[in-house]
Parts: sequence; C-alpha cells; structure tokens
Amino acid sequence: MGEWERGASAREQELALEDDDRLPWLESDEEDEPAAYDTGRLVGLGLIMLVVLALLVGGIWFLTHRGLSDGPPPDGSLIAAPEGPFKVRPTDPGGKIFPGTGDTSFAVGEGKTVEGRIANNSGPPSPIASLAASPKATASPTATPTVDAGLPAGTAVQVGAYSSKSDAEAGWNTLLRQTSLLSGVHYRIIEGHADIGRVYRLQAVGGDHTGAVQLCAKLSAEGIACQVK
Repeated sequence: MGEWERGASAREQELALEDDDRLPWLESDEEDEPAAYDTGRLVGLGLIMLVVLALLVGGIWFLTHRGLSDGPPPDGSLIAAPEGPFKVRPTDPGGKIFPGTGDTSFAVGEGKTVEGRIANNSGPPSPIASLAASPKATASPTATPTVDAGLPAGTAVQVGAYSSKSDAEAGWNTLLRQTSLLSGVHYRIIEGHADIGRVYRLQAVGGDHTGAVQLCAKLSAEGIACQVK
C-alpha cells in the first residue's frame, strides 16, 4: 500500500463517526439550559419589602393619631348653652360722657340734615354780659349789633349752630378774629329745635340774596363753613 493510500485510510478512520457522535465546533451555545432563579432569595426580598412598608405605614399612623386619645371620645352632641343671659348690662358702665354727645350720627344716617357747628378752640366762652361790662373789652374786635330776626329769606348766611345763646355770641367773636370778611357785618341769632334739642343758629346778614351768596362763597374760600338761609 502506498503512502497516499495509508493517509486516506487514516482520514477515513478519523471521520468515521457514529450517529450519536457530535462535532463540538458545529454546536451552538443556545442549546444550554437557562439558569434557574433563586426562589429563596426572591421570597426573602419580598418579605423585607413588606416589613419596610408596614413600618412606614405604622409610623405615619402613629404620628398623625398621637394626640387624639388625650381627650374624651367625641360623641357628636350639641354644646349646652349656659343658663341665664349671655350679655348683661353693667351696673356701673363707667367712662366719660363728653359734651355734645347725642343722636346726630343716627339722624345723619337716616338722611336728615343736621346744622353744623364751629368749634371754639380758645377755651370755654365767657358770657357776653361780662364782656360788655368790662371797659377793657373795647381793645378786642367789637361785635356788630344784632338785628331783628324778621329778614327776607335768602339774605342771611348761617355760620354756626350752638347749644346756647352765649355760645353763639362767643362764636361770632371767634369768627371776627379768624376772618376780616365779617368785620362790620351785622348778625342775628335764631332759636330753633333740631333732633339734638334746642339750638341757636348764628347767621350773618348779607343785605340781599346776591350779597349773601357772595359772602358765603368768600367764607368758604377761607375754610369757614356757611349756608345761605
């Protein structure tokens, strides 16, 4: 047998495979069985998560319901009102009652017209009789004499309302010191009644309706409240 024949016979013997024989270089790695999951580890991890969740829920509930058990349990009943009146007028209310306090605000709220008053900041007015009796009174601005109340309508300018006649006369003297528009102007004091009681209206005489309107306009320009009557 030649050398070539011996080599061919050897190769045939190497490739003489049985039906069950497999070539390792022709096999794929996909035929390997997948690795099995560790069931014990999965169960343990699930239990740990449940324990953590239970602790979290329990902590939240404890913090939100910690102070609810201190008082009595709620029963949903109405609160009983105490016996007797809930507001009682004091026997001695105290406080200071200021002069001029009345129902003016209520009258204004109902749409009624209330005569204005000029405040006298120079102190309590002194009676006009004492001013006339004192010889030193001539040094101050002299008050023009009053005139009769019977004047035509629309010829007088009201500049204030007072609770007494002496206050009205003192108010006129105050106005003479505040403005020179009333110098030499006659005035009158009209007694009347209002919601606050008896009032004495101080009015300057403007001569005629045109003069009264002009006088009131000039007084208003100087900040003195007035009204043509």
